[in-house]
Amino acid sequence: MKKGILCAGNMIVDITYPISAWPKQNELVHITEGITQSTGGSVCNTVADLARLDPAMPLFASGYAGHDPEGDFILAELGRYKNLDLSMVRRNGRTSFTAVMSNNQTKERTFFQHAGANAFYGEDDIDWDRLDVDIFHIGYILLLPHLDEEDPEYGTKMARLLHRVQSMGIRTSIDVVSESGSRFRRLVAPALRYTDYCVINELEAQQTTGVCLREEDGTLRRENMHSALRALRALGVSTWAVIHCPEAGFGLDEAGAYHEFDSLRLPKGYIRGTVGAGDAFCAGVLHAAESGMSLPEALKLGACTAAASLSTVSASDGVGTRAEVLRLYDLYGKKAENA
Repeated sequence: MKKGILCAGNMIVDITYPISAWPKQNELVHITEGITQSTGGSVCNTVADLARLDPAMPLFASGYAGHDPEGDFILAELGRYKNLDLSMVRRNGRTSFTAVMSNNQTKERTFFQHAGANAFYGEDDIDWDRLDVDIFHIGYILLLPHLDEEDPEYGTKMARLLHRVQSMGIRTSIDVVSESGSRFRRLVAPALRYTDYCVINELEAQQTTGVCLREEDGTLRRENMHSALRALRALGVSTWAVIHCPEAGFGLDEAGAYHEFDSLRLPKGYIRGTVGAGDAFCAGVLHAAESGMSLPEALKLGACTAAASLSTVSASDGVGTRAEVLRLYDLYGKKAENA
């Protein structure tokens, strides 16, 4: 029997506020009806998506849920999944939360994040004696302050942790949070030396590699994807380097072969929210990796899982089983396009 996947790192409560438009500085904007609270962050989103894709896959979570109602909420929500072991989740401090401003017009969202107990999550919070999985996935780099700290030997404490995981014969996977600034090269590059699966979006890949993938006017530089993926491999990614964006998913497999898969053509009104779509894509890729699928199959499953996530305001409620999300390809994928 397969050992399964552990998701470690950020455990967050997302409070989503629908707004009529994004205001200018010092202007007022109305929060409309439909305020929601849901679990968020790399651990909660990715592991919930994995649990929905395959209710029989062994799954584990490691992170902090605070000693507060929000921490209770996280454990209650994730406790619904019978194949998810929460025994390595620790209770401490205040639960991390994100105020998500979701623009009703553009469906874009902006995040205001409070780290809470996530700020202290590190190597000592992992139960190493019980760590017996196939894949160890952690996120987000740039949003785990303790693990983002400098390490004299490995570059960062995150890189040290990933090296320790790999030394146990466990495959590693990382995710990164999107932000502006100059921290990417300093914090992400050391971790990639000990990463088997890297699944990040085009802006994160651009910041990490220096390869232009999205112009300031929004134009996607699709022709540069191969170069960016090669740069990720050169930084150390050993197996699959994957870049996803609203238009498509792109990847280099373990043999260095390049693959791409266009996103589904979703009808007008289908998208209810974009929170967690990147985590859903990542969950599809991780599920494929754990199931022995090829990278082209992984990109397809990632695209379909992301499309399912987009159908609801919350990150994971729209995701079904692998068979269910793949049916979206029949409706909105290439078959539908050629019909």
